[in-house]
Order: sequence, then C-alpha cells, then structure tokens
Amino acid sequence: MTDLTKGTAATGGPMVKAEQVHKSFGRTEVLKGIDLEVMPGEVMCVIGPSGSGKSTFLRCINHLEKINAGRLWVNGHLVGYRQVGEKLHELRDREVAAQRREIGMVFQRFNLFPHMTALENVMEAPCRVKRRPKGEARQQALALLDRVGLGDKAQSYPAQLSGGQQQRVAIARALAMEPALMLFDEPTSALDPELVGEVLEVMKQLAVDGMTMVVVTHEMGFAREVGDSLVFMDGGVIVEKGAPRDVLASPQHPRTQDFLSKVL
Repeated sequence: MTDLTKGTAATGGPMVKAEQVHKSFGRTEVLKGIDLEVMPGEVMCVIGPSGSGKSTFLRCINHLEKINAGRLWVNGHLVGYRQVGEKLHELRDREVAAQRREIGMVFQRFNLFPHMTALENVMEAPCRVKRRPKGEARQQALALLDRVGLGDKAQSYPAQLSGGQQQRVAIARALAMEPALMLFDEPTSALDPELVGEVLEVMKQLAVDGMTMVVVTHEMGFAREVGDSLVFMDGGVIVEKGAPRDVLASPQHPRTQDFLSKVL
C-alpha cells in the first residue's frame, strides 16, 4: 500500500520515526520540528506542561492531525502519504484507515459506545473493520476483557462501570485490532485518584508483554518504573530526552528542572 522506507521496524529499525515534524493550527505553530525515534518494544513516556504539543504529536502519529512539514513513519510506512521520487502524494481515506489498524489509541475520555456492552464495544472493530466472524471476535474480546481484569463485566454497559473500568475496556478495544503500536493520551487524567492504579497496572503488563507504547502522561512514578525513555516537551519542541530515572532525578535543562520542581 505504502512505500517501505529505510529503517523499517521489520529490519530492526524504529517503530516510530519523526523527522522535522511541524504542525500549525492557523497561525499558531504547535510543533516546531520534532525529531524522534521509538524502537520496537520500547515504552516512551512524554511529559510537559499543557499546550506543549504532546497530544498534538500523538495525534499526528496516526494521522488524526495532518502534519504541515516533515516526515512520520510507523512500522516502516510513511504515515498519510506515498512518496514517489521527491513528491509526496496524500493517501486516500481508505488507505489511511488501513494504516490506522496498526495503531491503537487510548484517549483521556473513554469514548465507549454507551448503547453497547463492554463485550460488544471490544468486538465492534474486529467485526466491522476486519470482517472477523462474530464467534471468533467474541472469543478474542472475552480473552481481552479477562486480560484487563474485567472478565466478569462483559455484559455491563459503560454507565454501569467506573471510570477506571471504562478506560480498561477502552484499552481492550484498542488491543482487539492487534496493533503494532499503542498510543496513550493522558489515559488516567480523567480518573478519580483511587482508580488510576488499576489502569496503570494494565499498561505495565502491556509493557512486560513487549508492546511498543508512546504514553503522554503526568504519572511520573509510572514513567520512572515502566518507561524506557522519557521526553520532556515545551513550546512545541523536545527540550530534553533520556532514561526516565536520569531525567527525573537530575534534569539537565533549566526548563525541565523548573517543570519537575512543580510536579514531583
């Protein structure tokens, strides 16, 4: 479908590769040249103040936002475009949708279908998008709900579930498409504090299982314990990047120091 490029995940290259990614909304430049690589199996945590471009960058990775300049690859495929010679040609919606199947995304808000049970929410995409037989999709969905600790809630509707439980259903739903990459956009920020742990526990297990993850988060403990790399963004640029324990314990950049002094 899309041209394979140098440095594909299949050949040991990065799962995500960003080169000079720029994104503007009107006259406001939100991303000002992001260069980044995420290797297969890596858990990258992205931190920074509100408005720093973290969520926008995440949305660019799966082409929910179109970039204005630069290049983005996921699993060796150029995201949203086909390159012929030096020219970029935008992919059709159908082709973009096919690319997105490789990328699972979990949002702050759970976005579950309120009229469907937890089981039906998880089954929906495999049945509708992958044309998977219902019996097969049901079996997979039950296994995924079990995996996120909700095997006993398969027949519950979202309104009958706590926020933490809804977010775990959302994770199971994303996993149902068998993605190569999982994106998490502040997945615990809408939760009551006592429900945060149950969602982070599921994410920790995904990391143990080798899932490649990019996590925008305010949970510094999670970043320290689970992250392989930590990126601090501010003003649309990457200010500092390194091993989570190193960055959190002894940040090098004054802006990182200032931010962490307020959140740690």
